[in-house]
Amino acid sequence: MSITTQPTPNPATLKFLLDDDILAAGTADFPDAATASEGSPLAARLFAVDGVDGVFLGRDFVTVTAKVDWTGALETQVAAAIEAHMATGEAIVTAPPTVPEVPISAADRPVVDRIEELLESHIRPGVALDGGNIAFRHYAQGIVYLELQGACAGCPSSTMTLRYSVENLLRHYVPEVREVRAIDAAN
Repeated sequence: MSITTQPTPNPATLKFLLDDDILAAGTADFPDAATASEGSPLAARLFAVDGVDGVFLGRDFVTVTAKVDWTGALETQVAAAIEAHMATGEAIVTAPPTVPEVPISAADRPVVDRIEELLESHIRPGVALDGGNIAFRHYAQGIVYLELQGACAGCPSSTMTLRYSVENLLRHYVPEVREVRAIDAAN
């Protein structure tokens, strides 16, 4: 197995690219050790590395956020933990984290469908390149609530990305959208 690291726009986060797919579809965000221990043996192994603060899994990458600077042995230890886990053949994800769904009214469904399609086709591919994801959480009264995951969570440029890229795109194609707001996983 070959692992290549890439910096992300978030200085606290590195992206570890694997030469094999680890998820068949979607993503999985493990912002803390508790969610990792409940749903991902790989993420739990990574949280056992001193200094790891968050794990995000994509199709062929693992994004790791550190509590400390990416200096010294941390990058090597994380890569070694990924390689060790992959060598076991153990599952990557056993129970993906679940997020309670907020009901969407029938009147809002066409708007939400357009928002989700634009996120999937125009936004997620770009943020995945940076090791992150932007997940739709809710729409109400012209406001779109999105959760930033992986390298996007806590990124210094995330406010600008939301305001100038995501919000402008959604407002252009979906006139009902007035504003985009970021929420964290706890909301």
